[in-house]
Amino acid sequence: SGGERILISVLSGFLAAFAVAMLLLPLNIKLVKRLKAGQPILSYVDNHKSKAGTPTMGGASIVLALMTALFFTRHNDRIAYIIVIVTVGYALIGFIDDFIKVRYKNNKGLSAVQKIIFQLLLAAMVSVYAYFSDSVGSAVFVPFAPKKIELGAFAPVYFIFIFLAFTNSVNLTDGLDGLAASVTATNTLFVCAIMGIGMAADVLYGDGTADMIVLSAAMCGACCAFLFYNTHPAQIFMGDTGSMALGGFLASVAVLGKMSLSMLLIGVMYIVSSLSVIIQVIAFKSTGKRVFLMSPLHHHFERKGVFEGKIATCYTLVTFVCGIVTVALMIVLY
Repeated sequence: SGGERILISVLSGFLAAFAVAMLLLPLNIKLVKRLKAGQPILSYVDNHKSKAGTPTMGGASIVLALMTALFFTRHNDRIAYIIVIVTVGYALIGFIDDFIKVRYKNNKGLSAVQKIIFQLLLAAMVSVYAYFSDSVGSAVFVPFAPKKIELGAFAPVYFIFIFLAFTNSVNLTDGLDGLAASVTATNTLFVCAIMGIGMAADVLYGDGTADMIVLSAAMCGACCAFLFYNTHPAQIFMGDTGSMALGGFLASVAVLGKMSLSMLLIGVMYIVSSLSVIIQVIAFKSTGKRVFLMSPLHHHFERKGVFEGKIATCYTLVTFVCGIVTVALMIVLY
């Protein structure tokens, strides 16, 4: 049946991406070491000085592993290719940033303005495509319910915001060993679940939705493989090459799957990371005092003496619980 074929494709995508990432990452580590492209550490993150020189740009292996899932997608729909192209595009932005950092041995990379310009250009292109696409248009689903909100001409602006929010929030979450990869692996697992529920309820349908589930499973598999080399003490970091790619991938699925609002709860730890930075900046500029010992929030906990592996585990567990709640609400309301 159609459901069984999709399930086989999903499992195949997960296993293929996992296997390819597991094969590529040792090569990735050796290549980066040979090129002496180790991660420079920000001066004020003094408790991470021991990590200086750790190989970076491991996100390249994640992206290459994701691409293997294209073999298991429906080739008569272009959405899978668009998602992969957009993911690669964001990975390239991150790669440029990483390259500047390792080339000039500092942790500044691209300026904030340069990053935003590149992100906006890519986000604008895919957002305009989504708006004029018959399969997406200007509607988004209400969280946890089979109802739509019509955004009209405001839709491209909203889509661009989603891209900026996801890419920068995932980037901010990537600050401890195993953190971004474990949260994203859990996130993509539940993206598969909520889109699968949408298909079962005939709210989401078509090859494009099936392909997004396959790609999400593949991203989950690639992140799981990455964790074998990225949990504390990390043998390799994903770098902005990886964090930008993960954010771009999640934003693409959120926009093209019309599930951006339904993905809010399972993405809560990304939101927390961004909000902690925003709160810290506003508080310091307005009062001269800091709310957190350091932002994003995971660094605050680290300064409090919490082991970074425990922080990553707690972030992942919160994401998992939020995923369970999201799925439960969708089952009840659908």
